[in-house]
Amino acid sequence: MLHARRAILRTGVRTMQADVRITVLKRLLVEDAVSRCAAHPWAPCSRLADGQEFVVCGRDLGMPEGFCSWAWADIHKYIVTLARGGNFLGSQPGKTVACCTDGYRPVILALERIEPAESA
Repeated sequence: MLHARRAILRTGVRTMQADVRITVLKRLLVEDAVSRCAAHPWAPCSRLADGQEFVVCGRDLGMPEGFCSWAWADIHKYIVTLARGGNFLGSQPGKTVACCTDGYRPVILALERIEPAESA
């Protein structure tokens, strides 16, 4: 794989740099976990809202303004894969679903590559 990577770099082939849309599908509250383990009551995530959208710039892959840094750490690898043209087994091409790993109040996120024709 390393040799293939070097060959691509030497030939000047450019890597895809598509933008990626993040859509908050659903904020959950796992009441069983809260009642069993939490030190105090919890509510669903207040940092994000259902239906909220963010766009990640494919050139720099930086976290969008206003997005949760904890959720970003969880999904960044999926963002990079989609932005660079990759796909995920079991998902439609250019799309996947991921979530933050907050065990009490996870947030389900739809990730979708924005093809260059869409962002032009």
